[in-house]
Amino acid sequence: MSSRSAILDQIRRQLGRGPLPPEAVAALDARRPAHTRIAVGDDLVPRFIARFESRSGSVARVAGLDEVPAAVAAYQARHGLPPRAAVARPLAGLPWPDGFSHHPGPAGQSEILSVTPCLAGIAEVGSVVLPSGPDSPTSLNFVPDHHLVVLHSGQIVRHFEDVWPRVRALPGGMPRALNIVAGPSRTGDVELTLQLGAHGPRSVHVILVEAPM
Repeated sequence: MSSRSAILDQIRRQLGRGPLPPEAVAALDARRPAHTRIAVGDDLVPRFIARFESRSGSVARVAGLDEVPAAVAAYQARHGLPPRAAVARPLAGLPWPDGFSHHPGPAGQSEILSVTPCLAGIAEVGSVVLPSGPDSPTSLNFVPDHHLVVLHSGQIVRHFEDVWPRVRALPGGMPRALNIVAGPSRTGDVELTLQLGAHGPRSVHVILVEAPM
C-alpha cells in the first residue's frame, strides 16, 4: 500500500466511513452543474485527428495493437533515430522487432524516444490524457524529444467533462499527476519566434489503434 493510500485509509477510519455507496455517488454526480458545451459531431475520430494535427501533432493509424511496434520502428527510421525506446510496462510485451532495444521504467536524460499508453483522447480539443503511475512514469511523457502515444479509437471521448468518470474509475483512484497534452511543447517567448521542445518533447505522435481494446 502506498503512503497516500495509507493516509486516506486512516482518514476514512477516523471518520468512520468506508467507500461511498452507489446511491451517494449518484447523488454527488447529480449535483454537478450543467453548462453549455462545444458542439462536437458523432465523428469523434476525424475530429480528434484534425484538432491534434492542427497543433503540430501527428497521427498514424493501425488496425490492431500488435502493429504498434512496427509503427514505432517506422517512426524511428523515418526520423533517423537510434533503434531504442523507453516503453511503458503495459506495452513492453508487444512483438517488438529484432534489433529494436526497449526497456520499461522511467526515462533518463539521454532518452530520445518513449512509447506510452493513455487514458483517453478528447475529440473536443484533440488532446490525450496521460495519468501517472508505476506502469507509466511521467518522465516518459516529457523527457524524451519524441513521445509516441498509443490511443485506441474507443478511448476517444467527446468533451473534457467525459474524461473525469474514467479518471474516477481507475483502479488506484486519482493519480498523482494527470497531464492533458495537445501536441509538442512550444514557446514564443524568444523574439516571438515559435520554438518546439521548450519544456517537453519536440514531437508528439499518436498511434491510433482501430481495433477495440
